[in-house]
Amino acid sequence: MRIGYARVSSRDQHLDMQLTALREAGCEQIYEEKVSGVDRREQLEKCLQYLREGDTLVIYKLDRLGRSTKDLLTIIEQLQAKNVSLLSLKDNIDTGSTAGKLVMHIFAALAEFERDLIKERTSEGRAAAKKKGVRFGRPKQERNDKAVACVQLYKGGMTIPQIMQQLAIKSKSTVYRFLRQGGVEPDRK
Repeated sequence: MRIGYARVSSRDQHLDMQLTALREAGCEQIYEEKVSGVDRREQLEKCLQYLREGDTLVIYKLDRLGRSTKDLLTIIEQLQAKNVSLLSLKDNIDTGSTAGKLVMHIFAALAEFERDLIKERTSEGRAAAKKKGVRFGRPKQERNDKAVACVQLYKGGMTIPQIMQQLAIKSKSTVYRFLRQGGVEPDRK
């Protein structure tokens, strides 16, 4: 029996292309998920538990299955222990054959090498940008008029609910944040 597994890394991406290819490859059941490779992949876990001896796990590409060479090889070892083959459609790899096993190991190593290069380039780019004065992260918020008004009203004796009503602030936590920004630690009453 052919069982498919499809994954994209974010909710904005679509599985359509993978699902079409898996159906065309004759998959009778397909597990699908939208989750980053570094997060827990519940559907993959269910898929691996479902597979039985003689089944074939069909994937669109190797990078949809494993997050690293080690992870990929671990999954393949699990499959081999169950006598389940792996078929990667776009990589043209079938671990049911000796040549397919060799090619899969080479591709997995190259994929990890490519990811490492991307990380390295990204780190170098960030370092170069920092040297040029580029700042990363959220910009620091400047004190706004409501924050200043919160501090003045609180110091003038108003309560948090009164300040919320006066300044049309809907959340107590916003008032507390404004007060702390102004150097005031409010009483929690």
